[in-house]
Amino acid sequence: MRKQSRSHTSGFGFRHSFVIRHSCFVILVSLIAATSTALGEKRNITERDLFDFVWIGDPQVSPDGSQVAFVRVTVNEKKEGYNTSIWSVPLEGGEEPHQLTKGDHDSVPRWSPDGKFLLFLRATEKNGKPDPPQLAILPMAGGDSFVFTDLPKGAGSPSWSPDGKTIALTSETNAEDLAKQEKKKSKESVSANQPSPKASADKEAPATDERESDVRVITRAVYRQDNEGYADPKHPTHIWLVGAPHSAGEKVKPRQLTTGRFDEENAIWSNDGSQIYFTSDRNDEPYYDLPKTDLYSVAAAGPAQAGVKITTIDLQVGGFGPGGGALSLSPNGKQVAFTASTTRPINSYTQPDLWVLDLLPDAKPRNLTANFDFDVPGFVIGDSSAPRAGGQNKPIWTPDGRGLIAVYTKEGNANLAVFDVPVAADAELGKAGVHDLTSGNQGVMSFRVTPDGSKLIYVLSTPTRINDLFVLDRTSSDATPKQLTHINDDLFSKLNLTEPEEIWYDSFDGKHIQAWVQQPPNFDPHKKYPLILNIHGGPHVAYGHIFDHEFQWMAAKGYVVLYPNPRGSTTYGQEFGNTIQYHYPGDDYKDLMAGVDEVIKSGYIDDKKLGVTGGSGGGLLTNWVVGQTTRFAAAAAQRDIASWEDWWYSADFTLFQPTWFKVPPFEDPQEYRARSPINYIKNVTTPMMFILGEADYRTPPGAGGEQMFRALKFRKIPTVMVRFPNESHELSRSGQPWHRVERLQHIVGWFDHWLMGTPKPEYDVVQEQK
Repeated sequence: MRKQSRSHTSGFGFRHSFVIRHSCFVILVSLIAATSTALGEKRNITERDLFDFVWIGDPQVSPDGSQVAFVRVTVNEKKEGYNTSIWSVPLEGGEEPHQLTKGDHDSVPRWSPDGKFLLFLRATEKNGKPDPPQLAILPMAGGDSFVFTDLPKGAGSPSWSPDGKTIALTSETNAEDLAKQEKKKSKESVSANQPSPKASADKEAPATDERESDVRVITRAVYRQDNEGYADPKHPTHIWLVGAPHSAGEKVKPRQLTTGRFDEENAIWSNDGSQIYFTSDRNDEPYYDLPKTDLYSVAAAGPAQAGVKITTIDLQVGGFGPGGGALSLSPNGKQVAFTASTTRPINSYTQPDLWVLDLLPDAKPRNLTANFDFDVPGFVIGDSSAPRAGGQNKPIWTPDGRGLIAVYTKEGNANLAVFDVPVAADAELGKAGVHDLTSGNQGVMSFRVTPDGSKLIYVLSTPTRINDLFVLDRTSSDATPKQLTHINDDLFSKLNLTEPEEIWYDSFDGKHIQAWVQQPPNFDPHKKYPLILNIHGGPHVAYGHIFDHEFQWMAAKGYVVLYPNPRGSTTYGQEFGNTIQYHYPGDDYKDLMAGVDEVIKSGYIDDKKLGVTGGSGGGLLTNWVVGQTTRFAAAAAQRDIASWEDWWYSADFTLFQPTWFKVPPFEDPQEYRARSPINYIKNVTTPMMFILGEADYRTPPGAGGEQMFRALKFRKIPTVMVRFPNESHELSRSGQPWHRVERLQHIVGWFDHWLMGTPKPEYDVVQEQK
């Protein structure tokens, strides 16, 4: 259920006290021995290693194909947020990345068409709070970067015109905001030019009627979005244009290009720079209808206007991972490509496909992958994607226009392929040839292509690698990927990480289930270990071959971790993903239990020390599991759902369409209760922890952990609720670093207490005073 610098590297330090009782030679030998031990032995990963992680986001290839700029993301000094800066590395390799920008919140690098300038977004802080991001430019020939916009609501999604003279951007700024900004500047200017005698300091400030109400008047069913906040219909996102300055002294003023009360998205320039294409859903209450969007164009040189509608796209566009739905213009400028899913029949899960659309009035999109039974685009879920500035993925055309490069997911892997684009209008659709570009047990997180199409640049993750940049030469059939960065090697070279074991097992009805088993370092199959079943959310996402800090740390603490992809997961085809429609939770629970049984058969699991956890849909299933069985000695439900009925009324998106339930709860309350974990609370004997984000609008605590906690307290079942202030549903992936670490500490601490017998007085009702 999901909807988006300073390096900290741990070094070796010596804190031993050497008492000089012998010669200096003895001391030197001791130092050498200590150093050798430190260098020769690896340690287990800890939860606090997250503070030293480095992430890579939004890679962008220079126009000459010689280098790639990217966003380097690190934890800030206070460990309460993240710093982002822009770095560069040559595609030839052999050099360390070097820093391009010095801001703490620089992101979204975009090369000018001639490669002489790097456009980016910069957000500065005032009184400890970030101001809205503004456009900035770095001259690549030398000189300092400079900010050149000052829009009250900030700027986003910048893109250069083909001739490099103009920049398109988006902003929520409206005329009222600009008027207030000018008025404020005028007042500050007058104040700065007037003397302020000491006597005037004692006078009270004049009263003002310019108070802005903070009361919200809500008229729409969807009025807030997790991790974004409350919707503001008075501030739709519009497209703006601004001239591209070449120096800080060159003053430019943005002008608004599109108007109206609706948002515009996915803006791209036409090849000749005369038009901008964009999408917009111009429906005040779209939740009453099946998803669709309209494609528009607007003249770049024209006056502010709503745009000219080209066609309606009767598809669910977007929502499939980073940048889902973004438009990609063909080399001849006559088509756009994008990813979307069909809306009929109405499913719980409909596999996304790769589509092309002619830029002609009333044209209909063509599905290139209708018979390709895997997700395009696709992504696998974990806790270690870039927590800020990850960037977008969109299909990329080959230079000849005969192919589209995209990520697809299959059985927990995310790899790149070229999908053929039929040239003939009468060519058989849906049977496009698919040519793998990358392969293996890995996850391609984001990718770009050099302008001539000869090289692929991509960010890669594996179970023992957070992320690194790789380049692959497409001109050679036997070329192997070349690693460009070693962004976390200083830290990871000291850690004893383990590769998970991939397993497949048959569930109760013969359905084949894929799962992974993360074993502790120095694993001994002759010993008995406690087991943690870790359930993913979604429900329509998938675990896979990428790095997951949580699993590695649980294993380092002595647990075997089982993380399966039960039915309903993606990357296994349409039927497997949608089979849980109107039956969630249900048979997916049986898949999970079959996985636990399978691992217990191996002989190294202590079946009296079983734990279960999961977040979002995994939190729902954790609640469900303990209401159906007593085999687990402890459970930790995170960002969960207890009552489908209460969730229907309070989540940040609606179920007005019959996707997960056929009718609303007031028409069939029994169906909602039958599938709600709270309905089985009388069966629960498992000690439970609830991890809740107090700003979680996706699975509001009142529809989840708060209910379970109160009911278990009434029944005197051991339980604890851990609440994280200001955290959304994205706590585990992009929450404040300290909160992410504390979350891990509490989950594993709960299992340590109930599975390992470790005293945890912080979970006692009465705690001793220190």
